[in-house]
Amino acid sequence: MSWIDKILPSGVRKDEAEQKRVNVPEGLWKKCIKCDAVLYWPDLDRNLEVCPKCDHHMRVGARRRLDIFLDQDGRRELFSDLEPIDRLKFKDKRKYRDRLTAAQKSTGERDALIAMQGRLNGLELVTVAFEFNFHGGSMGYAVGEKFTRSATHALNNGLPMVCFAASGGARMQEALISLMQMAKTSAVLERLKRNGLPFISVMTDPIYGGVSASLALLGDINVAEPDARAGFAGPNIIEQTIRQKLPKGFQRSEFLLEHGAIDMIVHRAEMRDTLGRLLFKLSGQEGSQGHAPVPESEPAE
Repeated sequence: MSWIDKILPSGVRKDEAEQKRVNVPEGLWKKCIKCDAVLYWPDLDRNLEVCPKCDHHMRVGARRRLDIFLDQDGRRELFSDLEPIDRLKFKDKRKYRDRLTAAQKSTGERDALIAMQGRLNGLELVTVAFEFNFHGGSMGYAVGEKFTRSATHALNNGLPMVCFAASGGARMQEALISLMQMAKTSAVLERLKRNGLPFISVMTDPIYGGVSASLALLGDINVAEPDARAGFAGPNIIEQTIRQKLPKGFQRSEFLLEHGAIDMIVHRAEMRDTLGRLLFKLSGQEGSQGHAPVPESEPAE
């Protein structure tokens, strides 16, 4: 502090500091929760919200996730009219209906799942993504129903399916109705499997509870982003139950890969190309990715 700052009244110094803060646009900087680096938002956005300092994969909203994954052309949102229903008139500290209204206003979404039909490197597919900012991505009736209808749409049209999951599990405010969605989503994925249509599950941070125990780990190939957490119960609950210290990195994607719970870890920047290659191979179209069809040669005259 300079000598002039010392003699100025504290109110004057405070006003000047506030004025400086006002001049800095909001949302221009973001702090990495892993390495504490302060990052310039436009650069971070171009880097797909992956910290350039420590490679930490920050949480991404569902629409942003689909935007960076699908080709720009040919997108169509599916079953956007589905909304949650408060059948039980549930109330804890607040009414469930009021919680839903607040979540819808803050996120702009009707519920925690967005479904789209689009293309990945030219391959037609159905993709769904969880919005974690809506009730922690929890699965209630509307989420389970939209997932089931999306999978049925893929089945009826012979399309592969990809799911980006980020969820705290079943939605407790819907009680048994939410638990029923585990069986419903698992059943429709079995139908996809029997008809030879690929389903790839991508686990992003975090995946817990009923979602991890159903659709998130039922992929033909189970993929995870680096350092993503996935499990049924959280590590603190497990430690308190078994009264033992868990190993370092427990439930992180690297730990799960090492112990055979998932098939591969894919960096966000490589997700499009990696899943594209897998889907082309699983769909029997290997070799056509990114190439125009080769015309048959005309017979020589």
